[in-house]
Amino acid sequence: MSSITLIGTGNMARTIGTLAVAGGNTVEVMGRDQSKADNLAKLLGGDATAGKWGAIPTGDIVITAILYDGVVPAIAEYGNALADKVIVDISNPFNATFDGLAHSEETSIAQEAAKIAPPGATVVKAFNTIFRNVLENGRPHVFMAGDNAQSKAAVATFIRTLGLRPLDAGPLKMAHWLEGMGLLTVSLAANGLAHWDFALGVDGFTA
Repeated sequence: MSSITLIGTGNMARTIGTLAVAGGNTVEVMGRDQSKADNLAKLLGGDATAGKWGAIPTGDIVITAILYDGVVPAIAEYGNALADKVIVDISNPFNATFDGLAHSEETSIAQEAAKIAPPGATVVKAFNTIFRNVLENGRPHVFMAGDNAQSKAAVATFIRTLGLRPLDAGPLKMAHWLEGMGLLTVSLAANGLAHWDFALGVDGFTA
């Protein structure tokens, strides 16, 4: 099983943490508000613990379960505490009207995070195309993007412990397009499907 640290104490941290504990993983929670981190660790149960913000995470995989505009600052603040860790960015940088991405360049939060990550740390984009309610109740594909094969393999192993299905989308530059897929899911929910109980996936066909 995997050892993970969740940076964040919100709904996605709770959902991923719940699945992680149920899957037999070691879970640590970190948050700027220590009382929220303590409470979430207690809520998750099992052997979940609460770490101190900015300290070296105990998890080999560090999931930044925070809003997109806080990801890069948090990684910068942690600095060398994240050395040699696999950092998983799950954020979606939507603009205020939810009809475009917050950054105009062909980049992604994951790519920007990789630019400032400390030595030995790698960044993987994952989970951003899945609504929380589907993550709680379904078994969707989890698209991933990253430049380090070993790191993606570690994240894929973790994803399988959650009962989910990892799918490698390629190098980290594909994170930009995964963020676009996140935007597409929101637009589908607001328009053609008119509900939130779905996830994008891949079906294979043979001739």
